[in-house]
Amino acid sequence: MSTLSLDPHPAPERRDFMPLHGIDHIELWVGNAAQAAYYLRHAFGFTEVAYAGLETGRRDRVSHVLQQGRIRLVLTGALVDGTEIGDHQRRHGDGVKVVALSVPSADAAYREAVARGATGLRAPYELRDGDGVVRMAEIAAYGETVHTFVERGDYGGRFLPGFAAVAHDGDASQPRLLAGIDHVVANVELGAMERWVTFYEEVFGMTELIHFSDEAISTEYSALMSKVVTNGDGRVKFPINEPAEGARKSQIDEYLEFYGGPGVQHIAVSTRDIVATVEALAARGVSFLRTPESYYEDVPARVGEIDQSLEDLRRLGILVDRDDEGYLLQIFTKPLGDRPTLFLEIIERHGARGFGEGNFKALFEAIEREQALRGNL
Repeated sequence: MSTLSLDPHPAPERRDFMPLHGIDHIELWVGNAAQAAYYLRHAFGFTEVAYAGLETGRRDRVSHVLQQGRIRLVLTGALVDGTEIGDHQRRHGDGVKVVALSVPSADAAYREAVARGATGLRAPYELRDGDGVVRMAEIAAYGETVHTFVERGDYGGRFLPGFAAVAHDGDASQPRLLAGIDHVVANVELGAMERWVTFYEEVFGMTELIHFSDEAISTEYSALMSKVVTNGDGRVKFPINEPAEGARKSQIDEYLEFYGGPGVQHIAVSTRDIVATVEALAARGVSFLRTPESYYEDVPARVGEIDQSLEDLRRLGILVDRDDEGYLLQIFTKPLGDRPTLFLEIIERHGARGFGEGNFKALFEAIEREQALRGNL
């Protein structure tokens, strides 16, 4: 019988110099914030909880704050010509501008980030109203993406000072389909993935969770490489993709072309019942990538026993994969806007910590079929 041997001189516990509570919100800069908010409310079941615009004293931009479970999205559009928001939307189309991180201290987070090599965009500042105070700060990430540090422990309002609370207007009766943000995926240019992995390791103290080579993520026509970084408790996970050499243009190349550079490729949102969620979303008009029938032939042998009906997964096109700790189910929407860029992933985890690597071939073949229809493969 073996015995457990304890090191008499254990290494000192590593200090968490960048504690993160999670993702505070994600802000998208869009061409028409009112219409984007309407679509996400009625197609995905979000509730509008706060608003800022002309009626609240803003003259250059309007923002609609949507919430569902632990997910908070901000849809922001320009009100006048010549703004940074309008210029950004013209170059990139609708897309993610800010991935905001909840922190215990915005001042400490900004100070640590800049000292460790991040480019500071806005030093810590304060927003205040009758509901309290929020401290924030901003640093640069890949492309034109921004990470905002949000310290809201002393604030009791709906979102931020300067925003008015919005009556639910019937939204509250909608079924709760989505629970939280599982991960946020970045696409970067060829050769840049390792630099951004190092950025998150050095600036945030994150660690590399998984590495996928171009051999693991490839089809007959294209390939990509990906690494996943995560903070200590796994609340924040950032997969980072770059293109790899292939016979034809990869999905990452297509994104980079139509987005006009690096940015957020997709947001993965969790659900507690993916079958019911996908049925509801499809009934509301959401379009998903379709999975070929042949994919499901080897699922029982590859994945083993699961709680869901294989027939339901086949009917809805839901993918399933297993790792050493459990299994997961996932499905991907088609692009949310006109450009083949930003989309959503719906994911339900049953212990699995992976990202569906067993599904990569089927997923990327489905994406390539859509690329071919667009003339971009």
